[in-house]
Amino acid sequence: MSATATPTSLVTRRWTTGFALVWLGIWMAWLVPVQLLLPEQLYDVDRAHRVRDFAVVNGLVGVVSIVALPLFGALCDRTRSRFGRRRVWVAGGVAVFVVGLVLTGLQSQWTGVAACWVLASLGYAMVSAGLTATIADRVPEEQRGMVSGAMFGPQALGIVLGIVAVGAVGPTAGRYALLAAALVLLALPFLAVHRDAGTAAGEPLSLRAVVGGLWVDPRANPDFAWAFAGRLLVNLGNALGTTYLLFFLRDALEVDDPEGALLRLTLLYLVGTVAATLVAGWLSDRTGRRRVFVAVASATQAVAALLLAILPSMETAMVAAALLGLGYGAFLSVDQALVTAVLPDAADRAKDLGILNVGSATPQALGPLLAAVVISSPGGYSGLFALAGLVTLVGAGLVYRIRSVP
Repeated sequence: MSATATPTSLVTRRWTTGFALVWLGIWMAWLVPVQLLLPEQLYDVDRAHRVRDFAVVNGLVGVVSIVALPLFGALCDRTRSRFGRRRVWVAGGVAVFVVGLVLTGLQSQWTGVAACWVLASLGYAMVSAGLTATIADRVPEEQRGMVSGAMFGPQALGIVLGIVAVGAVGPTAGRYALLAAALVLLALPFLAVHRDAGTAAGEPLSLRAVVGGLWVDPRANPDFAWAFAGRLLVNLGNALGTTYLLFFLRDALEVDDPEGALLRLTLLYLVGTVAATLVAGWLSDRTGRRRVFVAVASATQAVAALLLAILPSMETAMVAAALLGLGYGAFLSVDQALVTAVLPDAADRAKDLGILNVGSATPQALGPLLAAVVISSPGGYSGLFALAGLVTLVGAGLVYRIRSVP
């Protein structure tokens, strides 16, 4: 099949399983450090400035992601290799990611943690460039909701499995190494089964071609621009509401066992996310509708955040975790299917998806900077959750500015 052709052949169950497994490894390696290992490591190495340090670390990753995601996507589109375009970037990204994880676990200064986690984020960006483009390359429209569910359904499962697994390992270095090993093992089935479509014809690899292609004119491609804006705001709302959850449990609610409480909340989030991801993606494929699912899913997340702003308690947090899982799971699966329908050029799929992925990755990285400011203000954590809810509601409304997708 031509690399720029619209895919028509259904992907197999074996391919989908491999795709889901590699994402399970990625979510474990990426989100367990963000949710648990990095906050705990910074608490140990620089307790007095742990909130500031965590914000700076994530801010650096955000700045790097803004450049790396579309740049790696453009390079992926123009890669010529006997092993294919996407598979090379997935394998290379896993290798860089693993090195970054292992080195992060060995650091005893917060600056070293920051530098090595940035390296890990480069590996994450490389893997994302290859994997997200495979949906547009290989998956027909009628399966994209389901396959997007296979991409995001393992997210909460990865967090839970990762938290449980690292809890059985003592030293910080061993925890990061365990996640690195899991990433390698879970990536192997996909690398074994996936075969790329042919290399796209077009402008050869050059600095001018790559840099010049990083801009997508929003006036010429308004649906692409609205999809980016909506994704950016919904993910920003999610980042504001979840990134400092461990600190919220420890410092605001003062629960006796914050790590145990985080695990319970994550389990509730897991149930909601897995159910919503699989069901919403399937329903969206069956009905052919995307926007209404994205809007309702985003509004559900907003309700979860506003509940915590109004009634901050462990009981409310449990209800909010379930709602957030339902909303975010449905949003992830259907929004990914939606954005593959607004890509401007089939020859630049990985690059354009890299730009859209900035709307997912950057809020997760830069959100802690804004959250740290809000937490330090008189509004505290209630103000933080209120802001998260309002931002998410605005993002929910923007999906109806997209005209080319039902």
